[in-house]
Amino acid sequence: MNHKRTVSGILLASSILAFTNILPFTTSIRFNSPVSAQTTETQTETDNQLFYIYKGQRIPLTQQKDTIAVEFKALPKTRSRSVNPLYLQLEKDLQTGTRTRSRGNSQVQVQPLGESYAVVTLTGNSNTNFQKKIQNQKYVKTALPVLTRTDSQDTIVLPNEIVLSFKPNISDSEKESILRQNNLEIVRPLRFFPNVYIVKSTTASGTAILNVANQLNQIKAVNSASPNFLQSISNSIDIDNDLESGAWSTESIKKQPKDAANSGNNRTKDYLGLQWHLNSVPLKQCLQKRQQISSFDSLQNCLQQQTAKNKQSNLAKSTLPRTDLRVTEAWKNSNGGKGVVVAVIDSLIQYNHPDLRDSLYKVEAPDKCPLEEYGWDFSEPSNSKEPCSIGDSDTRMSPLELNILRRKLQDTFKLSDKELIKRYVTPRMKRRIKSSVSEKRLADYLRNRIRSQIGSEFHGTLVSGVIAAKPQNKTGMWGVAPNAKILPVRVFGLNGSIFTSSYIEAVGYAANRGADVINLSLGAMLPTDVEELAFSQILQQNPKLVVVASSGNSNYRSVAYPSGYSGVLSVGASNLQGNRAPYSNFGQGLDVIAPGGDLSSEAGWLGGIPTTGGTWMDIFWRGLAFPKSRWSKTVDYKGKYWWMQGTSFSSPAVAGVVALMKGEDTGNQLNRVQLIDILKSTAGYQGLNISEKEQKQYRTLVDKRAIPDSVTNKQFFFGSGLINADAAVRAVKK
Repeated sequence: MNHKRTVSGILLASSILAFTNILPFTTSIRFNSPVSAQTTETQTETDNQLFYIYKGQRIPLTQQKDTIAVEFKALPKTRSRSVNPLYLQLEKDLQTGTRTRSRGNSQVQVQPLGESYAVVTLTGNSNTNFQKKIQNQKYVKTALPVLTRTDSQDTIVLPNEIVLSFKPNISDSEKESILRQNNLEIVRPLRFFPNVYIVKSTTASGTAILNVANQLNQIKAVNSASPNFLQSISNSIDIDNDLESGAWSTESIKKQPKDAANSGNNRTKDYLGLQWHLNSVPLKQCLQKRQQISSFDSLQNCLQQQTAKNKQSNLAKSTLPRTDLRVTEAWKNSNGGKGVVVAVIDSLIQYNHPDLRDSLYKVEAPDKCPLEEYGWDFSEPSNSKEPCSIGDSDTRMSPLELNILRRKLQDTFKLSDKELIKRYVTPRMKRRIKSSVSEKRLADYLRNRIRSQIGSEFHGTLVSGVIAAKPQNKTGMWGVAPNAKILPVRVFGLNGSIFTSSYIEAVGYAANRGADVINLSLGAMLPTDVEELAFSQILQQNPKLVVVASSGNSNYRSVAYPSGYSGVLSVGASNLQGNRAPYSNFGQGLDVIAPGGDLSSEAGWLGGIPTTGGTWMDIFWRGLAFPKSRWSKTVDYKGKYWWMQGTSFSSPAVAGVVALMKGEDTGNQLNRVQLIDILKSTAGYQGLNISEKEQKQYRTLVDKRAIPDSVTNKQFFFGSGLINADAAVRAVKK
């Protein structure tokens, strides 16, 4: 169970999309017309369309013909950092005897999904042979179908598992009867949710599991039944657009401010001026002096000078429109969120980061597990009925994960262009690359894409920094609520892999362990009835708990799930200029807006949200020369801090504001509805802009009666407006 403890100690001693938009929202769910009451919700031999049921409607799915998922047999417990990842062994075994081509890899590529699963991408004419070869590997437990939604490129694995929720007050004998009649057996109950179980079929497998779940939803004693989907929400690459835009080119990276000299590489700095989402005025003032800024150091000097001048003058009289959260002012009128616990349900949370290690909530609960200290990791599946054996007490990297990520990062620095292309271009990617793209350009794209993906595996670390980073000796990054405490709760394995059951248990865990605020910087997952019921139950049982979630990064006029669930505060993203960030979902379900960053804006890299990263640890760089410049979206030379964009970062900014508010709520008197009402009523549209394109889009939708004309254009794109932390804190204190 405690397989991560050794490596974590090493990391502490060594002192490490969607993922520009991590965790990337690939799409928003769009529903078909409701199915009539007479329709039986099962797939028949004459109905080849795959689907599952959500709110009585069919959500169509498509099986990927060139992709197979693999579940590995459990590895022996080890503390060694030299353990070989099974996905690499499988790739090696499958490539044995296959042909290679001049510009690209072999006929197969294997990508990890967490530690226990992987996705195998095949060529179209060799599927049968590869499937047999996969099943013959002694370390493979089973092969599974891979699905996708019709309007996206996400990866959805279908294990032989269903999350089954029974209605309250039904007897154990009734449960047993339903299970027996449907050839099901209980794997284990879900933690924190009575009458909810993971079950598996004894007779069905593959896509037939969808049938079984759909049939269960017809039973009166069943609240809901959904496949226990394993999803990867970071597996989609829009390679054509990326290459055409040059978003990942070396030239775009060179546009970052340079340091004056290598002697400054190791210096710690006060980055507060860069964090424009806390106070946008200094950066806006310095950007007006671009010609005077020749290096990163000169930018830092400008920011410090402007901050000092602004302290001496009346900031309110600035002619520059404020596009920030007014956080620095809120700090003067608050305790910084002291005493407030914010649960971060996310991916790798490296809480040994210098700016985070003093911001951890130490779990105190009567039923806490022996090794449970700082949160819990639900990312890896478990069939154990013992709560303390479900998951892990450490949300940081395991030795196996370290090996996977370090290998990839070092490949981008060590491999030649040809070697990199051969190893990392999948057959599916290769078919989409234009012949005019040069080898150098493709390799350049791959290097920066891989580095960015590695950095974004630490999405939980990035998000945590936005909420509650507290720099040592005032050098580093600041969180919105620096005195609040973070409860780390991990649900994502590598490559954005997440189980429906893990996600539900994580939300229950956070509420059970005393979280005052839950941040969910995730979305575009398949919504399920069992998940929605879990949210409803948690919110009903905890009326003072505030759940904040990202609206989504699909530029769609409806928010993604879970931000679309009732009672969850949905947050969209704006940029430094006061525009809606071009990726941010808007419209139906959007509550408020907050700075989320925009690397494509005129501010460039400086338009991102700077926060705490995970690639800074020496163990990543062992055997490599010290980086001579910034790479990908790093603020510093090793990735201790990163510039990011996405609603993934506007959401924790608002979670931090809620923490500031709760810190001033003497006696914890305000409930969730009251706090959200204050947030909305103190938000506003000052400094926000609507483009001509958006104006036209709004008018068209009003004319078509797709939206009521009572909804103003600003409400449509910004909800109740841009959060004002200072005003919200003052309102609470009144």
